[in-house]
Amino acid sequence: MNSSHLPTEEPISHLEYLGVPPTASDQQPRPLSPAVRAGDFVYVSGQVPTDVHGEVVAGGIEAQTRQVMAHLQAALALAGCTLDDVCKTTVWLQDARDFGAFNRVYLSYFPRGKPARSTTEARLMIDAKVEIDAVAYRPVAAITRTG
Repeated sequence: MNSSHLPTEEPISHLEYLGVPPTASDQQPRPLSPAVRAGDFVYVSGQVPTDVHGEVVAGGIEAQTRQVMAHLQAALALAGCTLDDVCKTTVWLQDARDFGAFNRVYLSYFPRGKPARSTTEARLMIDAKVEIDAVAYRPVAAITRTG
């Protein structure tokens, strides 16, 4: 291809990086954004059950799932979204035996539509029982209309 036909301007990024990188218990910020808006889609990084000090919350799978869901809600809010806008989640459970208890809590957060979901058992990067990431869809135009 003739290079004279290539654009000379730098492309404008259509990604909006939202939020402040989380700080873990070692007080080091993590190299990620809580959420990224790409057009009408919002991608939320994997959320773990930590408190404001970066420590994993006490309690079993139910308490940790509630904490993760609270983090998901906060990250979604950065983009003007709610759990109602979530179209896909990915769940990692540290122990597959927690699946039933996890599902009972998770279900309570999606009383209307149930997002598509993948769930797997995996050793997590921190000593936690659950991690969840999400993809939401909310047209930018809908946010500017509702404020």
